[in-house]
Amino acid sequence: MDFIGALLSSMPGAIAQGLIWGVMAIGVYITYRVLDVADLTVDGSLCTGGAVCVILTLNGVPMPAAILAAFAAGLLAGMVTGLLHTSCGIPAILAGILTQLALYSINLHIMGWGTDNGSKSNLPVSVDKYDLWVSSRHVRALTAENPFLILIPVLIIVIALLYWFFGTETGCALRATGANGNMARAQGINTNFAKVLGLMISNGLVALAGAFLSQYQGFSDINMGRGAIVIGLAAVIIGEVMFSKVFRNFALKLLACAIGAVMYYIVIQFVLKLGLSTDDLKLLTALVVAMFLAIPYWQGIRAQKTVKGGKGHA
Repeated sequence: MDFIGALLSSMPGAIAQGLIWGVMAIGVYITYRVLDVADLTVDGSLCTGGAVCVILTLNGVPMPAAILAAFAAGLLAGMVTGLLHTSCGIPAILAGILTQLALYSINLHIMGWGTDNGSKSNLPVSVDKYDLWVSSRHVRALTAENPFLILIPVLIIVIALLYWFFGTETGCALRATGANGNMARAQGINTNFAKVLGLMISNGLVALAGAFLSQYQGFSDINMGRGAIVIGLAAVIIGEVMFSKVFRNFALKLLACAIGAVMYYIVIQFVLKLGLSTDDLKLLTALVVAMFLAIPYWQGIRAQKTVKGGKGHA
């Protein structure tokens, strides 16, 4: 009973974190599934969004403007990766690593803005002093400060805007680029522009998630984005494995990513309550991703054996 009670008590926090990381997972989905590009920029751009949001909040900038600035910073990070890839001929995965590496120093300087040495690895922000939109302190409160009242509408708005955008001519060009770049170029599509735009949108969403995550946890930290790409992939894969046969619509596929992030954090809380050390979380994440990546492969092998068995019987 104590285990069940502790688990249920941790669920609001797990779901809230899942919703925040769900926005990030949607950004990963755009590069991983739509563009078919492995982008490692997100480990840096998540922290960039959090750092920009916190430093602007501490300097009196209204929260809507701080969040928009964080999103814009993510757009710039994605643009750098895209230009390194398309204009400099650097493979996408290496371009992402280079941008992520550069963002480590940039994030230190963002959080250290106005200090003596101009560099800082951690920047706290208190919900008692600043008008934060989301905070873990109110996650169980039945009041207007509950973060769910912000996170759920934000997630719905993000999915709705992306569903509209990918139905436009530019959005369709972006999807065509990811599906078949050679065919897209034959149709007169500027695939380099599409790749840069896709990376910008992806990292903009990741930075947006970073802005909400820094508010929720009450600080931005230089390591807050470490391993973010793995968590994003876990959310995408979990969502696909669980809902691929049900969610056919593009908007529902994006929703599946968010649900996958929530499920991931629920699993994490369940395992932690069983007594797993927090030091083993990265190992658990790797195992979860590997397992869900293997499931479709195993299902395909099983389906092939079933077909061959049916033909042999006939």
